[in-house]
Amino acid sequence: VQLAESGGGLVQPGGSLRLSCAASGFTLDDYAISWFRQAPGKQREGGPCFTSDDGTTYYADSVKGRFTISRDNAKNMVYLQMHSQNPEYTAVYYCTAHNIRTSSCLWNYYGMNYGGKGNQVTVSS
Repeated sequence: VQLAESGGGLVQPGGSLRLSCAASGFTLDDYAISWFRQAPGKQREGGPCFTSDDGTTYYADSVKGRFTISRDNAKNMVYLQMHSQNPEYTAVYYCTAHNIRTSSCLWNYYGMNYGGKGNQVTVSS
């Protein structure tokens, strides 16, 4: 059972990047999904999420308008599309999942059932 992020790397300011999160050993559609990010020297914080009851998406104020999450249930994957990036979004990004029926976003990283190892995104010219 695992989650694995991919697609990180270097992106120029103003550019776009898409992170992927692949699940194996369980079905993402049954889980609440949250993306977290940890910038250098800062605490890990929650970003976009899917609720598990109806798949509603929510975005933290810090990422609204710059991040879009989506999912492909057939592939058992979720995605984080990052656009109009600036250096403040340089961070390690984590995909997490929790097996609970909820209409809320889950923002406690250490309370999630599963989490990936993280993927570095660097926004720099």
